[in-house]
Amino acid sequence: MSVAGTGQLRAQEIGLPKYKLPKDTVDHEIAGQVDVNDVYHAAFQKFKKKAPRNKKSGSLALLPTIGYTPSTGFAFGADVSGTRYLGDPENTTLSVFDAFATVSTNELALVQLTHNVYTKGNKWNIQGVYNLGKTIVLDHGLGTGKKTPEIPIRYKFMKLSEYVYRSLLPNFYAGAGITFNYYGDIDEELDGSDGIKTYNYHYSMKNSYPPHSYYANGLLINLQYNTRDQPYRPYKGLYVDLILRANQKWLGSEKGAVQLKTELRKYWGLSRKNPEQVLAYWLWGSYLLNGSVPYLELPGTGSDVNQRIGRAYTISRFKGPSFFYNEMEYRFPITRNKLLSGVAFFNMETASNQADVKLFNYWEPGAGAGLRILFDKHTRSNLCIDYGIGNYGAKGVFVGLNEVF
Repeated sequence: MSVAGTGQLRAQEIGLPKYKLPKDTVDHEIAGQVDVNDVYHAAFQKFKKKAPRNKKSGSLALLPTIGYTPSTGFAFGADVSGTRYLGDPENTTLSVFDAFATVSTNELALVQLTHNVYTKGNKWNIQGVYNLGKTIVLDHGLGTGKKTPEIPIRYKFMKLSEYVYRSLLPNFYAGAGITFNYYGDIDEELDGSDGIKTYNYHYSMKNSYPPHSYYANGLLINLQYNTRDQPYRPYKGLYVDLILRANQKWLGSEKGAVQLKTELRKYWGLSRKNPEQVLAYWLWGSYLLNGSVPYLELPGTGSDVNQRIGRAYTISRFKGPSFFYNEMEYRFPITRNKLLSGVAFFNMETASNQADVKLFNYWEPGAGAGLRILFDKHTRSNLCIDYGIGNYGAKGVFVGLNEVF
């Protein structure tokens, strides 16, 4: 499961293609819209807007971050982001370098370094994500279809990934990467406790993993197709991503494994007058084809990059060797100036275990609604505040920046 994304409000999103619309199209699209910046300047007009920066120059920004999910609690931190064009801005996407740190009320501490570099003309794209921290997960074991006792699991982690992508055809990219994931100090505070053993301990004993620390290192091959009109808040388009991951013992993994990961996002515009009225569909799956992976690497709720799979449930609520998730969301404007919008969503997830539960045997639903506040009308960046409910009394508020998918 991923622990890199924790629902904080951040200004960066890693993505492959460049999204650029003609100026007249952009001006027409945002005409009459009001965002948080407009509200701020209207309330404090004595503060003058800064002159626009030369588009060929870089920038450096320090931003506070806040967030909340039932898993992390309230999170507070800081984000240092630098940007620069490494080629002509007319045909080269802005490169981003980012350093991020956060702590939360639910024992999460994270330091994250990322880079997303585009060479001249977008011929090559190089991405890296480096995470170091500690966290606690409210764990319920493997599979779907039954209520299980909740046993917290604490651990430290280090996750390092590097990817290289090449543009092959319009909207189509191919890439390869390498990842090193380490989990340590797992459940160590329970050593010597009478009868208290976590699901991680039982799984590790059954599959011959050391229970308190292990590695999951592997190679990745990626194919991606993307026609979305915009990465943060698409109004139309299709996104498909296929990743084949092979954990290798010669790279330090405890065991070898082959996983196929699939993702599809589809957006249908429902109104020419209000393009913000959108029907969106999200499919995410991870399938174990061969071997086995350590417990904390099993896919499940919150396993996407930003940990937003499964609104209504806590991170890792459902998981298994194979996991499948899909969600439908209706998005609509509330105010005429588009400052406020709303969503209604419904999702379902299913996971296997190592015994009698197979993938697709049992589904766990989640549903809810949310409010959107437009942060920046030029980038469509918005603040998301959602409330979701699910099975077994699951419910909670989820706060983040930009749409869930």
